[in-house]
Amino acid sequence: MDDNHLGDFLRARRAGLRPEDVGMASYGTRRVAGLRREEVSVLAGVNADYYTRLEQGRERHPSPQVVDALGRALRLDEDARAHLYRLAGVAPVDRASGRSVEQVGPALRQLMDGYPNTPAFVMSRTLDLLAVNALADALYAPFTPADNLARMTFLDPARRHFYTDWDRAAQATVAHLREAAGFDPDSPRLRDLVHTLTEHSADFARLWNTHAVRGKTHDAKRFLHPDVGPLTLTYQAFDVRDAPGQQLVIYHAEPGSPSAQSLHLLGSIHATRRRPEPRPHR
Repeated sequence: MDDNHLGDFLRARRAGLRPEDVGMASYGTRRVAGLRREEVSVLAGVNADYYTRLEQGRERHPSPQVVDALGRALRLDEDARAHLYRLAGVAPVDRASGRSVEQVGPALRQLMDGYPNTPAFVMSRTLDLLAVNALADALYAPFTPADNLARMTFLDPARRHFYTDWDRAAQATVAHLREAAGFDPDSPRLRDLVHTLTEHSADFARLWNTHAVRGKTHDAKRFLHPDVGPLTLTYQAFDVRDAPGQQLVIYHAEPGSPSAQSLHLLGSIHATRRRPEPRPHR
């Protein structure tokens, strides 16, 4: 990871747009994909030389007004726009709040354990699994270890069998990590994780270079678990107010659905496996 995070993001998002995407006519032969720098500057209403300096890292302190204009010009959604503000250093977030807290409090652990019929876990911004309840432990049992969702998605042997729609899961995972980079681009944990994933997964390297950004809020996922078969689950993610960077994620199956029945079975299987063997009578 180099230190021109803002320029890299602008360049990648510019490359992902075509003139017709923004209502512009295309003239001449294009040597590179996407919009030209001059076209972005026109759309944003900023000087072309100034925009070039932003991409090249020679200018790193745009005003909030310029950042807002660039977000509109590049057609950024809410998550990507917030990411752009953080990279430009003008987001209304205290720098210290970008650091994740890695310890999960006992009250939150107790709350998670109070959901015996649904998987629940706490993760960091870098997708480390900080705490899981019993059913989440059972859900992710195919992974060895079940330690980090990004590592599990790209490097674990179980990944493509477990995630029914692996391509979608991979794209979302990388987009979540990109959001983490906006909060704390110099995080040693993030740097090490990205280095490892880039070195060992060409898929990750390709997706990382797209600079797609996405927050984890709610979605539906499909899994294929070796113990109970197909599972279709939705999830909700909640920020942990007293632990910046942590999110509580709760999975849910439609009541009465085959997935709900499979989750119940999975819990029973997991509880049986964890139950200690009775001691023989002497």
